Amino acid sequence: MADFSDYCNLDDHKQFLVCNISQVKAFSRVFLPTLYSIVFIVGFIGNALVLCVLVKYRKSSNVSDLCLFNLALSDLLFLISLPFWAHYAAIAEWIFGSFMCHAVTAFYMLGFYGSIFFMILMTTERYAVIVHPYTSLFSKYRSVRASIAMALFMWALSLGASLPNIIFSQVKNDSNVWTCKLENPNGTMWRQFSYIELNVVGLIIPLSVMVFCYSRIIPILMTMKSQKKQKAVRLMLVLVIVFFLFWTPYNIVIFMKFLHHLGYMNTCQWEQDLNMAMQWVETIAFSHCCLNPIIYAFVGQKFRNLFLKILKEWFPLCFGRGITIESEFPQSRNVMYSRSSTMSSTKTKS
Repeated sequence: MADFSDYCNLDDHKQFLVCNISQVKAFSRVFLPTLYSIVFIVGFIGNALVLCVLVKYRKSSNVSDLCLFNLALSDLLFLISLPFWAHYAAIAEWIFGSFMCHAVTAFYMLGFYGSIFFMILMTTERYAVIVHPYTSLFSKYRSVRASIAMALFMWALSLGASLPNIIFSQVKNDSNVWTCKLENPNGTMWRQFSYIELNVVGLIIPLSVMVFCYSRIIPILMTMKSQKKQKAVRLMLVLVIVFFLFWTPYNIVIFMKFLHHLGYMNTCQWEQDLNMAMQWVETIAFSHCCLNPIIYAFVGQKFRNLFLKILKEWFPLCFGRGITIESEFPQSRNVMYSRSSTMSSTKTKS
């Protein structure tokens, strides 16, 4: 979890007492609320549209759609916390009480880990269906109950990873200023552990899974005689590159803060630079949830057609003309999700 007390209570640590942190605090009070507000508005609209489409056409949904639904739900939970953090950064005081401190932290952490775990699940689902179409669990057990059970398991993992931060978040009165921040038990390594957890779960594991799975999927797609294979390969490369570009700077700064708490780079200048850098990389990483609807949903032909269909129904005057919607979707699944159907179609053509 991002420790917002670093911005609002920079003088909590002894080394800050001799540092001039007025510029960092003044910058955060303007920068964080502005950027968090933009991320909240853009991300909320995009992910809400994804949920509307998936709920309206849930009868034709599959495992991939269920993953996409929960991914959008995770992003919305995460985004709900941003207005509270923006207000906290703007006035440098927590005014929402103890319960909301725990609740907002829960939204933040559940959304953060939920988004990561469901991206991993979507990636492994595509890998299993395309690389192992006849032997994978996704191919054998595609019932609604199995899909729901898998989603609940992902949420349980997210809750388990989030629970320490939720429990340790406390409201305190420091110098007549109420704060909401992590209060790790004295004499423990929880702060250092949380940094390592963020690096491992937030970057190393998902990036490794994406690189491994897509490195196996892309060669198979390249061998298929499908007009959509180039678009599918390009989309997979975009997924990996965007995830790497948006989350790597954040995790680098997190690792540097881990080293700082171990006693390395323990100077006033490093302290100021790390807190200033964290504001930039956090905003970049958080904006990734704004791109998830575009990357995972609107790029797909099926989802795009459903979205245009909803626009035609809701705004007939604006979208009633000039939009061609496919009456029925092909029975065979998209190349992104099915290897067997594509192979069978190529055999028929030959």
